[in-house]
Amino acid sequence: MLLFFTVWMGALHKTFDYNGKRKLAKTIIDGTAKYVTIPDGGTGLDVGCGSGALTIASAKRNPKATMVGCDIWSGAYKAVFTKKRCEDNAKAEGVANVRFEEGNAIRLPFADESFDAVTSNYVYHNISGHDKQELLLETLRVLKKCGTFAIHDIMSKARYGDMESFVKKLKAEGYEEVRLIDTTDGTFMGKKEASLLGLAGSTLLVGKK
Repeated sequence: MLLFFTVWMGALHKTFDYNGKRKLAKTIIDGTAKYVTIPDGGTGLDVGCGSGALTIASAKRNPKATMVGCDIWSGAYKAVFTKKRCEDNAKAEGVANVRFEEGNAIRLPFADESFDAVTSNYVYHNISGHDKQELLLETLRVLKKCGTFAIHDIMSKARYGDMESFVKKLKAEGYEEVRLIDTTDGTFMGKKEASLLGLAGSTLLVGKK
């Protein structure tokens, strides 16, 4: 079992490593950032920013806007992800239109309708004991009217419930262009690869408030 786990972890690293051959992490980050659109002078929010990768990628795509990355930087990932690492990564990438603040996805420390865009990548499925659709609504709470959202996560029915009904609910409340994009259909990865990596059900929720 130890040998299997060691080999599997090695394979995961090679698959996700930005300097590796597959570069899956970069594919996912860049693919999600494509949906983050912020007007000039506006501000976007990346919830659970981790190392700041999606924050930075979104800032690059919106050079006349500001991206804010927020995270609690604690728990199982505190040895890997820190605010300083985010800031160092942004500096290394030569990206200045970013800032990083402490913030919990369960209850974001921002007022209603504070941001022109919100995004997130593989965050909510890690938050145990909380309804995932409620976490999505909390993120959408801080989005301005006419703002866009792009949230990528493992949105399996077991974790998220009926997401098709959730989409219908958002549309009924006035949200526009809301859709679910299966990112295991070749968009980011294939279904077999997603299953092997524990990412089956990976989906992008995109739309406009």
